[in-house]
Amino acid sequence: MSSTANRTTATEHPVAPPLPRPRGPLSAAVLELIRGRPGGCPPASGADAYGDDLQLALYCCYELHYRGFAGVDDGAEQGAVDDREWEPGLLTARRELERVFLGALRADTEPGRDVPAEVDGLLVEPTGPGSDTGVSHHLLGRGRLWQLREYVAHRSLYHLKEADPQAWVIPRLTGPAKSALVAVEHDEYGAGRPARMHSRLFAEMMTALGLDPGYGGYLDAAPASTLAEVNLMSLCGLHRALRGALVGQFAVVELTSSPGSLRMVRAMRRLGLGAAATEFYDEHVEADAVHEQLIRTGVWEPLLAAEPELAGDVVFGMRAAGLLGRRFEQHLITRWDRDESSLRAPLPPARPAAEPPTPTR
Repeated sequence: MSSTANRTTATEHPVAPPLPRPRGPLSAAVLELIRGRPGGCPPASGADAYGDDLQLALYCCYELHYRGFAGVDDGAEQGAVDDREWEPGLLTARRELERVFLGALRADTEPGRDVPAEVDGLLVEPTGPGSDTGVSHHLLGRGRLWQLREYVAHRSLYHLKEADPQAWVIPRLTGPAKSALVAVEHDEYGAGRPARMHSRLFAEMMTALGLDPGYGGYLDAAPASTLAEVNLMSLCGLHRALRGALVGQFAVVELTSSPGSLRMVRAMRRLGLGAAATEFYDEHVEADAVHEQLIRTGVWEPLLAAEPELAGDVVFGMRAAGLLGRRFEQHLITRWDRDESSLRAPLPPARPAAEPPTPTR
């Protein structure tokens, strides 16, 4: 876990998280390369594409393009360009890990090109028997506080850098699609108000739940299914060739999150939590309803009008995001149904949130 020094300013200062512990030969080799020690990475071809070892190794490679890790050279002090972010050995290792991950995703998702039909399917929540098996349904109907806290800890790996992976696609778009995506990103970053940045609202919710809001604080506790969802975003964001897939992934998030966010608000209220805990999801109920239209009519429609060849990639991004989302939710529900922690290590007891200071005259 991250230090308490990160706790109240997790999204305001560029505090890098510590390096995590390895989970196998791939992540051990990558971590050694990140530390600047000589060596290579073993072949990734036989690794489990969705397993802990590969997903952690890939996550650590990508994190060098975000905030990096504490104690890892970023070349800033010397004004150098030989930092670990662009170290050839790490880039070679990352390429091999990506090939395995992307290959598995393509093999496990049905190809398609009908983006409107895919979007229409996302806009209709399933009904009937077995349709209410997702995490937000579980937390609303029978979830317990420790399960809610675990879910938030999982999601912190993305939400404390919310919208950063999607920002990489901005220079790869043109015209109306770029303008509309920037409008969505503008809202994600608080529309010019730092206090309303979604990452900051998430950190404040973590504090209200007695969790550590330090950036990357739960990396060691997060299982492969948690890391894989974030890795998909980073993979698509860092490769221009996958710009359509990133638009598809972002569409899934923005088109489907309002109903789930509303269930999360209701679940928190059922568990006796107040506005300090619910504000993040309250914000997403309204914001993502607006973003739904922007993504649909402002981003993917003009994108495909200009580049119709990207239709297959957009569908792939949607379906890959759906696949990984289902794997993540299945992991949580399976563990919780056995009354087990869904994290690699159970959370410590909740710390009470600090009371606001008494105003002085």
